[in-house]
Amino acid sequence: MRSDDRTVTAWALAARGGDPAAVERFVRATRADVRRFVAHLTGEPQAADDLTQDTYLRALRSLPRFEGRSSARTWLLAIARRTVVDRYRLAACRRKLLDTDDWQSAAEKVQPGGLPGFEEGIALGELLDALPAERRDAFVLTTLVGLPYEEVAQLTGCLVGTVRSRVSRARGALIRQLGDAEHAARVPVGRAA
Repeated sequence: MRSDDRTVTAWALAARGGDPAAVERFVRATRADVRRFVAHLTGEPQAADDLTQDTYLRALRSLPRFEGRSSARTWLLAIARRTVVDRYRLAACRRKLLDTDDWQSAAEKVQPGGLPGFEEGIALGELLDALPAERRDAFVLTTLVGLPYEEVAQLTGCLVGTVRSRVSRARGALIRQLGDAEHAARVPVGRAA
């Protein structure tokens, strides 16, 4: 069950004061959102656990400076975004020893594909990847992570109306893409619509 933002923020403020039980409740209440968000940003679910842990290490070190002016969830997702950006910057500076495509394709070949939801998850990821980044981020944060439009606006630095517009346009594009894919699946091979 998802905790409301006031409760999560209260836990963060109590954790800031040194309450270990509040720290645990804060982490439990936000962990799934942070993991889902970093997995979306990177497109690498296998890196999400490490990035989630790095996010919490940074957040817990910064907790004494958290003043509660925004919700703790928004504050935490901003830290998660910076953690991902820093990871990309660090990776860009390092020499690559092995081509990513080689190990990634090998890992994908050994993963089971018949699990429930596996193919749908891949299809959704492909559909989301086709969206412009601003629309995709707004859609993921509101629909998949479940943040209110106001928090997404604060997190992304734009107006609430802009977030609403981006989410609406993303939904429209996803619906059109799904309709096109279903239509293409119904048309027999060799016939054009």
